[in-house]
Amino acid sequence: MSDVKLKYSQEDLEEFKVIIQKKIARSQEDLDLLKAAYKNDADNGTDDTSPSFKSFDEGSEVMNKEANVQLAIRQEKFIRDLNNALLRIENGTYGVCRVTGKLIQKERLRLVPHATLSIEAKRKQ
Repeated sequence: MSDVKLKYSQEDLEEFKVIIQKKIARSQEDLDLLKAAYKNDADNGTDDTSPSFKSFDEGSEVMNKEANVQLAIRQEKFIRDLNNALLRIENGTYGVCRVTGKLIQKERLRLVPHATLSIEAKRKQ
C-alpha cells in the first residue's frame, strides 16, 4: 500500500480555513469599495467647464465605472471560489486535485487557497 496522503489533517484544514476566511473578509471590503465607486452618481462639478471638457470628463467617468463593474464581477467570482473552498473543507474534499486525485501542495494552497488543480494538472491544461 502506498504512503500517499489522500487528504489533509484537521490541523492543516483549520490553517487553510483561517487563510480563506481572511481572504474573504479582505475581498469583501474591496468589493464594497468597488461597488461604492461605480454606484457613485455624485456630480463632479463640471457644470462650469466648457462643453468639450465636460464630454471628455463624462466619457472618462463612464469608462471608469465600466472598469469598476468588471473588477467587481471578478471580485465576486473570487469570493464565490473562496466560499466553495470552505465548502470543500467541510465535506472533506479540500486540497485534492480534481484531475489527478492527488493532494495539492500546501505551498500552492497557501498562495491560492481556492485552487482545485495541482501544479501538475494546471500545466497540462
